[in-house]
Amino acid sequence: MAKVAFIGLGVMGYPMAGHLKARGGHDVTVCNRTAAKAEQWAAAFGGRTAATPAGAAKDQDFVFACVGNDDDLRSVTTGENGAFETMAPGSVFIDNTTASAAVARELYAAAAAKGAH
Repeated sequence: MAKVAFIGLGVMGYPMAGHLKARGGHDVTVCNRTAAKAEQWAAAFGGRTAATPAGAAKDQDFVFACVGNDDDLRSVTTGENGAFETMAPGSVFIDNTTASAAVARELYAAAAAKGAH
């Protein structure tokens, strides 16, 4: 069982995080811009919630993101209270956002500088 954070519980993220918890049996902490959506997910699947991406990512093996666009992705990773602030060296970031190649390269460099993959 892996320790997993999932950031972004929209149309795709909500069920994806649910599968990681219910079918994969992983220890999942979720974070969503709308806290009520995260609480709804936790009630349905039994995982935990975090108020910020940094809070969700702390001490996790894997951090998933599934947000709306490049700016949203930057915000939840390198912005204030972003996931990259607390990701441990050796942890893995997995982006499921339909984002540009430019932001993927930008975030790869930022993650590598922190020791994440």
